[in-house]
Amino acid sequence: MHRRGNYSSGDDFVLEYGDLRFTFNERDFRERCEQAARRLGFIGAEVEEDEAEDLINLVVNGEVTDPASALGEHVNDCWPELVGPSDRSLVHWLRRLIFRTAWLDQRVKEGELDVCFDVHSTGFVYIQPERGGEPIELAPEPSWNRVAYVRR
Repeated sequence: MHRRGNYSSGDDFVLEYGDLRFTFNERDFRERCEQAARRLGFIGAEVEEDEAEDLINLVVNGEVTDPASALGEHVNDCWPELVGPSDRSLVHWLRRLIFRTAWLDQRVKEGELDVCFDVHSTGFVYIQPERGGEPIELAPEPSWNRVAYVRR
């Protein structure tokens, strides 16, 4: 039986699920938070330092109690639309995508998956080398475009 390893880029942040424990350095975690928020349509552009602080607080604490930026204020203003049943909240999906990308990166590191460019989707996909390069299909994520944060 193959035991899968845990993803680690540092010790600043920790995400756990079942027996898996993923640890992140500050830069890696920030980038994954931004990527997840962008993929969900909640942000469109790179965030500034104070916005990143609020986004990270949202992911880590599940809320932004003392906003450092307009992004944090936006989260609080739109809170009723962002929160909901746990499987439908923005926080849930941010954490889920951060975890999923780290899990996939660890599978690549261990040789279980490869990454290749798909000309049809014009994006990168994860493939299974042991299955003839068959791409893995990721579950679709919801969109938060309707309450997206736009810097003014």
